[in-house]
Amino acid sequence: MKFKLLPLTVALAAALSPLSALATDAPEDFVFSGYARYGFHYSDDAQQYIHADGELTNNSVGRLGNEGNGGEFQFTKGFQGANGTIWDVAVMLEHWGDSVGLKKFYARATNVFEAQPNATFWAGRDFHQRPQTGLSDYFWMSHDGQGAGVYNLELNAVKFDISAVAQAAGDTHDNGNYAITSKLHGIDLNDSLSLSVLANYGFTSKHDSNGNQLNTDTNAYQLAAVLNSSWSKGSNQLVVRYSDNADNSVFNKTEGQTALYAGLEGNVHFSDSLIVEYLGSYASIAEDMNEIDDRSAYSAIVRPMYNWNTVHSTWLEAGYSLVDYDNLSDQNSAWKMTLSQNISIDAFGAARPMLRFYATVGETDNQAGSSDAKQDTLALGAMFESWW
Repeated sequence: MKFKLLPLTVALAAALSPLSALATDAPEDFVFSGYARYGFHYSDDAQQYIHADGELTNNSVGRLGNEGNGGEFQFTKGFQGANGTIWDVAVMLEHWGDSVGLKKFYARATNVFEAQPNATFWAGRDFHQRPQTGLSDYFWMSHDGQGAGVYNLELNAVKFDISAVAQAAGDTHDNGNYAITSKLHGIDLNDSLSLSVLANYGFTSKHDSNGNQLNTDTNAYQLAAVLNSSWSKGSNQLVVRYSDNADNSVFNKTEGQTALYAGLEGNVHFSDSLIVEYLGSYASIAEDMNEIDDRSAYSAIVRPMYNWNTVHSTWLEAGYSLVDYDNLSDQNSAWKMTLSQNISIDAFGAARPMLRFYATVGETDNQAGSSDAKQDTLALGAMFESWW
């Protein structure tokens, strides 16, 4: 058996992309890939991490110096069939809590039909339709599970993905929640502007895979549009998502609930040494049966990054979060600022592995329905982060 570790870019694509570069670039190679961050985060305050109660977009004041440990570790083997098909089989373990679990185990095949040489067919358990904001680590859609489908069906000048996925029950079975996911992408409006459209439908079976009866007839759907733009000094992504009877996943259904998310994330390259990343987002949720939790959430994050050379960099991340309840007179808010001195394998924000030494200060002010309203936080930490 041929053993070869691929370059970082290929390994990263194997770990994080729905379509691994391994499938076409190196069909006979073996790849160890993944993502991990581990370190210590010290604070004597009651609240070690900074979050306003009721936030809807995960790390709404920013993730730098404000997130815990964990990792995902994947092994992928490629195959080239005598019939011309190109395959990869992958398994991934994850560690985000007290135990290690199976996150992926799938097989994929490309070059199956002569008329669709780039279409990739898959079946198994996989990361699935999990678009994410970088600065807040928010998955505005998330449908990891076990199922089957096809990516990159070419329809003239655009591409189409469609899959059927089941939510895992925590073992090898389905838990009775299912999703049909779809994405139309590669819609180039001009040289610097492209559009993607996503549509999902969620439903529940009468029984789960263990034969247990499920007492819900609620279905859910999502619609989203993603507009990507680029210019000489940077790029932007505008996302708008609407959910009916769901929030960011049609697996998890609530009758009478509607949710809206809109976010603008991007970066500006001011010079070879200075880049500024930013994210502004709005999210709202409303429920017919529990109106006391109806709320809107606002988030703004900015992260200037300065490179002293190809090894050393300094980052400063500032964020603000506001949660406004429709039926309560008070609001919840939080702010955070993190200064991080970094050692990395190369220049700028995407370079990993990276060692970080950081200090975080911030405050939460939970006035809406909280008896422990205002808390100040000071934290010191060191962490490595890497994808490979």
